[in-house]
Order: sequence, then C-alpha cells, then structure tokens
Amino acid sequence: MQDNVKILDHPVIKHKISILRDINTGSNEFRALIKEISIILAYEATKDLELEEYEVETPIQSTTGYKLSGKKLGIVPILRAGLGMVDGVLEVFPAAKIGHIGMYRDEETLQPIEYYAKLPLDADKRDIIVVDPMLATGGSASDAIERLKERGCNHIRLLSIIAAPEGIERVNKDHPEVAITVAQLDEKLNKNGYIVPGLGDAGDRLFGTK
Repeated sequence: MQDNVKILDHPVIKHKISILRDINTGSNEFRALIKEISIILAYEATKDLELEEYEVETPIQSTTGYKLSGKKLGIVPILRAGLGMVDGVLEVFPAAKIGHIGMYRDEETLQPIEYYAKLPLDADKRDIIVVDPMLATGGSASDAIERLKERGCNHIRLLSIIAAPEGIERVNKDHPEVAITVAQLDEKLNKNGYIVPGLGDAGDRLFGTK
C-alpha cells in the first residue's frame, strides 16, 4: 500500500461497517452510521494539519493553547452518495465551506460523467476534502479531483468509507500526491464494477431509492 493511503483499523469502525453492510439496515440507521464513520475519518485524515500556539487563560492559570493555522478547509462531496458524509466532516470542521461535484457512472462503459459542479469562490485557496462513500473503480473520484485541479485546487484529500484495491490504485496512479483515507479495504470489484463484499449502492441505501 502506498504511503499516502491510510486504512483505518479500529474495532468501532469494524463494528459500524458490519451494520452498514447488513441488507436489513434501514436508511435512517444507514445515514447515522455514515455520519459517525465520517467523523472518525475526518479526524484521521487531518492529523497533519498545521497548528499555531497562543495563550489561554484557564480558571486556574494561563497555559499554551493551539489553533489550526494555514489554509482553510473545503468539503466537496461527489453527488449523490457523498452528501451522506458531509455532516460528519462538518461536525469536526464546522467552518468549512461546501462545494458539490455531480458525477454518474455510465453503466456500459463504467466511466464517470460530470453533470454538475459548484465550488466556493475561494476553493483554490483551501485544503479540499473530497468525500465519496464508495471508492470502486476510482473513476469518479479521479475525475472529480481532476476537475478540482482545473479550478486551481492543489491541496486535496480523499475520504471514503469502503474501497476496492482497483479504486485506490486508479487514484494513486492519476493523483499520487492526494492522500486517501479509507475506513475499510474490501476484496475486489465484480464484473459490474461493484465492490465485493461491499454494501450495495450507497446512494440508494442513504436515500431509500432503488
């Protein structure tokens, strides 16, 4: 595995992902679990953020405090399933601005097609966190990152709940400088481009559609 890829290994993550996978888990619980896992991912993915010191007065005495410095953050979900992760990342970074990139996968070619893009005006001055629950072929994530680069964004991270090795390999090949943080690495893709064992279509399960 590449140095810029982080796969979480935590009992709580394994517990929550097992419930996510269950075909009997309803949309309400599914959404809650996606949010909870996204919070953990956001913490793990940003351990390298810069800090600066300042003085804090506690009820007892003054001490050294820390605040985030450097670039501000932006969150960019890949529509539509990525929307399920936004609230979790916002729990950690409530001041982040949010953009959206709409991609869908051609069911015959499995290639991503962009149909919507709306970013903060200062996106090129922010650290961007791209969120997409399922990193399958990697095509949508890679294309979304490329669109962000075209708009001047040069500091990009990718967060996914479940990934296939093929998806990680694709993003690493196309964007080796992008850090990838994933809660669970699964076995492979099937002939239809779905992650195995996976959890089905994350968008449908989030929003109760088919």
